[in-house]
Amino acid sequence: MQDKLKVFTWHIHGSYLYYLSQGNYDIYIPTKSERTEGYYGRGETFRFGPNVYEVSAELVKEQEFDIILYQTNKNYLVDQYEILSSEQRRLPKIYIEHDPPRLHPTDTKHILDTPDVTLVHVTHFNSLMWDSNQTPTVVIEHGVTEPDIAYTGELNRGIVVINNLPARGRLLGLDIFMEVRKHVPLDLVGMGTGEMGLGEVLHPHLPKFISQYRFFFNPIRYTSLGLAVCEAMMMGLPVVGLATTELSTVIANGKSGFIHTDIKYLIDKMNFLINHQEAAQNIGECGRAMALSRFNINRFIKDWEHLFNKVVSKRPSGIFISA
Repeated sequence: MQDKLKVFTWHIHGSYLYYLSQGNYDIYIPTKSERTEGYYGRGETFRFGPNVYEVSAELVKEQEFDIILYQTNKNYLVDQYEILSSEQRRLPKIYIEHDPPRLHPTDTKHILDTPDVTLVHVTHFNSLMWDSNQTPTVVIEHGVTEPDIAYTGELNRGIVVINNLPARGRLLGLDIFMEVRKHVPLDLVGMGTGEMGLGEVLHPHLPKFISQYRFFFNPIRYTSLGLAVCEAMMMGLPVVGLATTELSTVIANGKSGFIHTDIKYLIDKMNFLINHQEAAQNIGECGRAMALSRFNINRFIKDWEHLFNKVVSKRPSGIFISA
């Protein structure tokens, strides 16, 4: 029996790492006692399986890996030189770009400009907007597991799930959230919500918590497609959001949810869902069918296993994971 592929990466986005860890490979993440970004270890929030291993940062150089997976500019520009050996830095490399470009929506160049790293965009919108230079790129769309909690929608309220919304401002739609909640009953959960929200709900408990709300509202102007949106759709929550970035390709307006750039339109549709629970249920079911087709975890893992195989196979002694 062949050994599993050994993937080294940093703990950057816990929920993404959790879904990535569903594949047939082993993931190694570094730890530091001060728990700085990327060095949190497994933590206690996500139910990682036995294929996610912690490695003390000072011992990383002594380990054997098959591929290095970068997830931030700091990982690529700083971290790898601090904790990886020169031999490890010559291993096959992938960089996950989780976000759309910030400095300019169309003219921002990615830090990568090399054929030696494969750049993975998590949405087609991101891939379209980034100038990825000469770096080979692929798109692997999100995949999420099906929750064992069913949507009930008995609360005549909407739910917003965003971390640190008060501090992140217009980009994440703080002003939109504040305006909409004047006209629609909304609750906000997430880290750093302050007096504006209900606080953090840990990822394992989030499905049960949000299942009772009538709809899910995403006020974010400009970011990647949030995993929380995919998770809500997978449960059958109707999603209401802005017709921007990748969400405009996900929601069939009026069928599987409501999207628009007119906030007044969205307010009207949210109140419609508040007043028509059966319609909300039907719209949520349509959204769930779409999520099952587009964001199922098996497709996500198959895409990643294929890419890992492809990248590692370029190395003469590459180890392959089972299909």
